[in-house]
Amino acid sequence: MGALLTLLAAGLFQLALTLHVRNIMLSSASEGAHVGALADLDPADGASRASQLATSALGGLPVAVESRSIDAGESDVVEVTLSAPVPVLGLWGAWSMTVTAHAIEEDAGG
Repeated sequence: MGALLTLLAAGLFQLALTLHVRNIMLSSASEGAHVGALADLDPADGASRASQLATSALGGLPVAVESRSIDAGESDVVEVTLSAPVPVLGLWGAWSMTVTAHAIEEDAGG
């Protein structure tokens, strides 16, 4: 019974850690998209900010970042995508987790 309870607790801890990593990545991608959408900046600046936030918050866990501007009709949208290993045992991961965030670009004309 004690072993089963320990295994259950470890599984719940691992689930909480995985969700924590996902939430940090999503928050970092969102912040990066908003920075990249500013009128005086470009999507590469947003990617840099997202990478900086995710790497510092995840304790050096390797994070891949991509950003681009997408034509969405009347306005352009900045898309920032982050990928990192899914923590399976502690922070060591076997699979990759990817999150994407969007922000509408500001008009440079004011």
